[in-house]
Amino acid sequence: MKFIFPQNFNFKNKILGIIDYPTAIFNVIYFLIIWFICKLLITNLTAKIIVIIFLYLPVFLLSVIDFNHENILYFFWYMLKYFFKPKVYLYK
Repeated sequence: MKFIFPQNFNFKNKILGIIDYPTAIFNVIYFLIIWFICKLLITNLTAKIIVIIFLYLPVFLLSVIDFNHENILYFFWYMLKYFFKPKVYLYK
């Protein structure tokens, strides 16, 4: 079988077909940062697990949902830009 891909097809390698590599690397680095901070500050194991889930799960879910196949780093960059310079456009 031969498959014909159009020229404007954007092919990206993904891990298990879900998460692209830069997003996966970002998720791992973010998890390690949270884990090291919890390891230094919290001694109770259940409190560590709760804090890690509370801080990591929303970011992980946003990266899996994948807003219009947008990289999660770009998504956070756009959110920060809007947070510091909000502009409201009014049209007639």
